[in-house]
Amino acid sequence: MKKTVIYYGEKGSVNTGETLKLAYDRAKELGITDIVVATTHGSTGLKTAEIFKEPVFNLVAVSICEGWKEEGWPMTPEEKRKLLEKKIKVHTGIHALGDDVSSAFTGKMGGISTNEVVRETLYRFCQGMKVCVEITLMAADAGLIPLGKEIIAIAGTSEGADTAIVLDSVCSRKFLDLKIKEIIAKPREG
Repeated sequence: MKKTVIYYGEKGSVNTGETLKLAYDRAKELGITDIVVATTHGSTGLKTAEIFKEPVFNLVAVSICEGWKEEGWPMTPEEKRKLLEKKIKVHTGIHALGDDVSSAFTGKMGGISTNEVVRETLYRFCQGMKVCVEITLMAADAGLIPLGKEIIAIAGTSEGADTAIVLDSVCSRKFLDLKIKEIIAKPREG
C-alpha cells in the first residue's frame, strides 16, 4: 500500500481544517466509523461534527478533567451542551498517560512512572500523537468506542487539530495491544 502522510511546516490550529478533511477522507476509504477527537472547550469537536456529519459516525470528544481548573481548561456545562446537541459523545476524565495518582508522587518525590515514560516517548513524534493515543485509551476505558477495532484519533498542539492517526482501540489495561496503523497527518516539528 502506498499512502501520503501530510507533514505540516507549522503546528497548531492553523491545520485544523485540513487535518479534519484528511481524517474524513481516510475514514471513508477504510470504512472507519469511530472518531475520537481531543477538544478542550468544544470548538474542535464542533468542527469535527461539521465534517463528519453523516449519522454513521460515532463521534467522541474527549476533554480535560477538573484537575486543570486553575488553568481554565475544563469544559463548561454550556460548552458540553453544544457538543451533546450535535450528537457528539463527551468524555471528561483523567489523562490516561499521566496527571494521575502516580504523577502526584513523582511530582513530589521524583522519579518517573511508566505512564509518564510512554507519554514522553509519544511526545518524540509530537504533542498530537501523545494526545491521539491518550484520548483513544480514555474513550475506550469509558466504553464510548468499541474495543479491538480500527478508529481514527484526532488531536493537536495547544489548540485545534494538527495530528490524525489510524489505530486499534484498546483500553488502558490492554495498552500493549495498541497498534498505530497509520499516520494521516502531523506537524514535522513536534
